[in-house]
Amino acid sequence: MAAKGLARSLLVRGFGLALIIVSAWIGAARAEIREMEVRSDARSIIPFDEFGFTRAGGLELNVTGIAFSPEAESPDLSQLGFFLSTRDAWLHVLRQLQDHDITCALQSDLVRLVYSFDQLVPPPNPSGVGVARSSTFRHRLNLTNQPGQFTLVFANCLPPLRVSMSVRSAMFNVPDPSDPSHRAYLSAGAAVLPLVYFILFLTYSALAAAWAAVLLRRRRAAFRIHYFMLAVVVLKAFNLLCEAEDKSYIERTGSAHGWDVLFYIFSFLKGISLFTLIVLIGTGWSFLKPYLQDREKKVLMVVIPLQVVSNVAQVAIDESGPYARDWVTWKQVFLLVDVICCCAVLFPIVWSIKNLREAARTDGKAAVNLMKLTLFRQYYIVVICYIYFTRVVVYAVTTITSYRYLWTSAVAGELATLAFYVFTGYRFRPEARNPYFAIDDEEEEAAAEALKLDDEFEL
Repeated sequence: MAAKGLARSLLVRGFGLALIIVSAWIGAARAEIREMEVRSDARSIIPFDEFGFTRAGGLELNVTGIAFSPEAESPDLSQLGFFLSTRDAWLHVLRQLQDHDITCALQSDLVRLVYSFDQLVPPPNPSGVGVARSSTFRHRLNLTNQPGQFTLVFANCLPPLRVSMSVRSAMFNVPDPSDPSHRAYLSAGAAVLPLVYFILFLTYSALAAAWAAVLLRRRRAAFRIHYFMLAVVVLKAFNLLCEAEDKSYIERTGSAHGWDVLFYIFSFLKGISLFTLIVLIGTGWSFLKPYLQDREKKVLMVVIPLQVVSNVAQVAIDESGPYARDWVTWKQVFLLVDVICCCAVLFPIVWSIKNLREAARTDGKAAVNLMKLTLFRQYYIVVICYIYFTRVVVYAVTTITSYRYLWTSAVAGELATLAFYVFTGYRFRPEARNPYFAIDDEEEEAAAEALKLDDEFEL
């Protein structure tokens, strides 16, 4: 009885962990044909992929190399298998386990059983001789008039038993039931993303062309930072183009056909260049001063390597999927790295604000310094809002939105990024006039008085 109680406790804890995985992180995984390797895994729950089905869809599952360790003489294979479950069903399954109504998730009538491993043992032949257990199976499940967001999960209700296998899964929708050969491998909530990303690519291309025209017209007032801003916009445009093609190929074939590699490359370059740009603007490099101080160089030396590590790890995590061991832990670690980078880029802006306040009291250019101070304060607030929106609000939208409209979170994040790019370009555009233009005495006195009355800026 004690052993059964321990096994049940482990099972409930495993389901709790799986619920957290599915609810919090699996939505970020890529929906496509996946090939996964499970090696000597004793976890009670292994989530694979989440997919939003329309009224006509299906699942194809091909599993090979099934092996158990330690080898048991006659394990109860009905306690192992694959099933589909919605997020809402998870809560009820957990309650059933805690109330001891069931001992294994495969026994619940709230999940859709895909394949139980007891089917690996064929019936005895006519002579009565037992037939060896198979180590492979291929199964197809059609889901008709059962729309919803389902997660493919493997359950192991024999805690000491370790399972090894190679899994190939393909979940898809059938847009036209009269033509079952036409499949869409993107989840229902991501079906419009190829079009969305292509429209955004055209938008950023137009933005890059407009910025290039501004630089040509005002080349004498343009600094190196302005040309770097053009490079950031161009990289963002190519990143969106590759993502559009990546999603388009996945939708049609289930594979990215190499576009994912280009997407990762441009995503990597875009991420590093954007954070570098924020740091450089925060320091006033190029348009306020031609050099970086030692502490500002140290910020770049911290931010850039962290972004390299974060991007490389993100690629590895996304490609492995939620079935991998410690997937959630690594996801949290590198999200933390991203947050650290976001906080680090604020320091140069803070330093610039403090330097401008000190300069305003000593160099006699109160009006000019007040304008600069106001600009950097605005930028500081906008950077904080941008970070908060893209890291917190977008995630919140993802968790509360129906699976059919998960694309809205991607659109919200991209529109926030577009607004941030436009604001940055407009506020730091090359000016034809000298920013240190002559100020009359009245304006200078008014600015000096404003600086005196202005309280210390709270950061």
